[in-house]
Amino acid sequence: MKPIMVIAIIVIWLYILSVLKRARLHAWEFVWGSLGLFVIMMLTIQPVLTMPLARCVAAMAGIVGDITGTFTAYFKYGIIFIHTGVTSTTLLIDFECSGIIEIMAFISLLAFFNVYNISEKIMIGIGGFCYIMLCNTLRIIIICVAVHFGGMDVYYIVHTFIGRIFFYVLSVALYFYVFTKPQIIKMKVGNFSYGNNKSNS
Repeated sequence: MKPIMVIAIIVIWLYILSVLKRARLHAWEFVWGSLGLFVIMMLTIQPVLTMPLARCVAAMAGIVGDITGTFTAYFKYGIIFIHTGVTSTTLLIDFECSGIIEIMAFISLLAFFNVYNISEKIMIGIGGFCYIMLCNTLRIIIICVAVHFGGMDVYYIVHTFIGRIFFYVLSVALYFYVFTKPQIIKMKVGNFSYGNNKSNS
C-alpha cells in the first residue's frame, strides 16, 4: 500500500478516535482504537518485524533441536531442518508461524484497555510479547519433534490441529489474566465488589 494511503488511514482513524473520546463512548473507543491500531501496525510494522521474529523463533527452537538432536535451525534464514531418518524435512518459519498476528492483536487490545495505566501497559506489553513468543516457539518445537519421530505423515495433524490448539489454549490463558480477571476484580454490583474478599462481621 502506498504511504499516502497509510497516512490517510491514520488521520481518519485518529479523527474518529478523538470524536469517540470527546463523546465518552468508551466501548466504541476501545473497539475502534484497538481495531484501527491493529490494521495500522499490520500495514506499517508487520512487514519490518515478520522476518526478525521468524528468525528469533527459529533460534529459540533451535536450542532444543541442538540438545535433542531432532532438528537443526538456521535462524538467519528462518528455516528449520527436521531430521527424519536418512532424510531431512524443511520447515520455513513464515508470516503465519512468526506470531506477528497474535502479538499485534494483543498489543492493540492492551493499548486501549483502560484498566491499566501507561507504565503498567508497557510492562504487561513486554511480558505478553515474551509470553507469546515463548508459546509460539513451544508450538514449533512440538511440530518439529512430532515430525522427527512420526515423519511427514503426522505433519498436517500436528501443525493444523495439535500445535494450534496448544498455542491458542495458552493464548486464552494470557487473555484471561490480562483482560478478563482484572475487569472482574474491579467490577462492582451494588455494595458488592469482586475485589473485596473481606466479610463484615
